[in-house]
Amino acid sequence: MQQAARAGARLILLHVIDAAEALTADLTGMPYYDPGSIVESTSRILEFCCQAVRKHTIVCDGVVREGNAARQVLEAAHDFHADRIVLGTRGRNKLSKLLLGSVAEQVLRSANIPVLTVGPEARLPVDASPPETVVLHATTLREASRPSAALACRMASILNARLVILHLLPKLNGIQGHELPPGLDSAALDDLQSLAKATSAGCSVLIEPRLVHGNPAIEILAESARREASLIVMGSTARSGFENLTHDRTAYKVLAHAHCPALTLREAQVKGEDSSSAHMAMRS
Repeated sequence: MQQAARAGARLILLHVIDAAEALTADLTGMPYYDPGSIVESTSRILEFCCQAVRKHTIVCDGVVREGNAARQVLEAAHDFHADRIVLGTRGRNKLSKLLLGSVAEQVLRSANIPVLTVGPEARLPVDASPPETVVLHATTLREASRPSAALACRMASILNARLVILHLLPKLNGIQGHELPPGLDSAALDDLQSLAKATSAGCSVLIEPRLVHGNPAIEILAESARREASLIVMGSTARSGFENLTHDRTAYKVLAHAHCPALTLREAQVKGEDSSSAHMAMRS
């Protein structure tokens, strides 16, 4: 609802019925496929939710589909010309918290639009009026970093937030960042400051560049927690889609453990982000 209200968007609440959900038994105990009743009950629930959403002057529709959840989410996003997918994920155990789950993973790998993920550890802020709103953008400083940073800047502008652009460097043989020889990080710092300067030219928000040594997932999560970030934005290069973020499971670890929503996107996704008429698909 917050995303739709800020974007002036139509909100679509999507629920996908798995074949197992539609199985029932006859009087003899024999199972048979009967999706009719579950589609009807699910539609009633979604309509009840939409009625609550419409009270906030947001156009809302409920959609029920049957089949593979990830495929149906992607097809619905295509059919409704969605500009953003909002996914809620849940981790039932330690392994699923690291891997998120097959639905979220397939959508993240295949979606051609930004995907906003609310992970199992995300929570509403305790203070309704925090002293400062922060958007954290984790960047690789590669070619894709400029458009993804621009998108993060626009999100910060919408939220009236400070934008922290974070670049991670590997930890060197156990040496902490403050113990590193002077000038060792100068090239990366120059690139980071250049990115911050170029990004600030496109939107009027306060931008803070930050360079950190350590494990990427751990440092992104730590910085987000320390800043009480409202949103994490992560981009990936067009070289291999999501590979740059998933080769060490960094993105999935962040999505699974972040205390705030995380927006992930590929380079090609950024180009259409300025569309004035937006739709969203949410999987409930």
